[in-house]
Amino acid sequence: MTDVALLTLTDPLRRLAAASTPDPSPSGGIVGQTGEKLFDFWEWFTGWPLQVIIVLVVGVVALAVVRRVIAHVTDRIAKGYHRAYVEATEEDEPTTTGRKARKVLVEDTLGLATPEVKQRRARRARTVGSVLTSAATIIIITAMALFVLGAVGAGNVVAGLLGTAGVVGVAVGFGAQSLVRDFLSGLFILLEDQYGVGDVVDLGAGAIGTVEKVDLRLTHVRSFDGTLWHVRNGEILRAGNRTQQWARAVAEVRVPVGSDVDVVRAALGRAVDVVQSDEVLGADLLETPAVRGVDAITEGAYAFTMHAKVRPGRDGDVMRALLVAAYAQLRAAGIIVTGAASSA
Repeated sequence: MTDVALLTLTDPLRRLAAASTPDPSPSGGIVGQTGEKLFDFWEWFTGWPLQVIIVLVVGVVALAVVRRVIAHVTDRIAKGYHRAYVEATEEDEPTTTGRKARKVLVEDTLGLATPEVKQRRARRARTVGSVLTSAATIIIITAMALFVLGAVGAGNVVAGLLGTAGVVGVAVGFGAQSLVRDFLSGLFILLEDQYGVGDVVDLGAGAIGTVEKVDLRLTHVRSFDGTLWHVRNGEILRAGNRTQQWARAVAEVRVPVGSDVDVVRAALGRAVDVVQSDEVLGADLLETPAVRGVDAITEGAYAFTMHAKVRPGRDGDVMRALLVAAYAQLRAAGIIVTGAASSA
């Protein structure tokens, strides 16, 4: 606050104090003392206390606005809405023949067609929103603290803190390079949607299983034997996601060499029809399962392969159903099954 503004604010109190000074009566002395106290208080209040109040009010309002904006944007992304111009009538009803164009919220058709994509997008948006909210809160509160210290006359303290923080930051930076790498890698994992909670992933070094939690520093993976792996994001050089968008169920059966190939293929075709007609498993198929011919001859056996494109995470169930149905149909056709294998 400038000197001119301060004089303007305190001028009424100065005149009140001056007007009350010449009166020698007891009541005049009380008025004069009151005016002087009011003037002293106002002069003190318009100094650092008022600056501190302004900083706190502005900081709280800014924090509330930033949080609301982040929540609004992430909620729109999570629900799959985006802004688009459409033609509308004067009643603001969307139409293909109206002349008036307005901006409306349109729901993403991809999210409607594939609920899994919508769920993944919602989880990713809310996770990133939480990270942005935390970062904004730390930045605004730190700025508020520095401004308050400067307002109360602790500028030397602030300068000392900043200098010390710079030295400590350089020292810690050399030792925390891996930590920074973990945080940056975790941020890109979330933004790029490389994998999310519930995905079956292969992160290398034996860390294969279902993702239970993803944060900025660590990815937590539960393997199929129950082991919980805590993998640093900065150490993940490659990530194989088995449940993103779609998966493939592959089942292999082996029959003795010399078996009638046409009979075997016909039996496997009936097995595919059984799985495809199942009410539950049929909904998991994204394409009609295919039966290839003889893929290999191993240890005196023909190897036949069945494969199907399925919904994420459903490859294991479809693969097992194909093997069971294939075994039953081959036995009914008089074919002996010498072995089976799967890849799901």
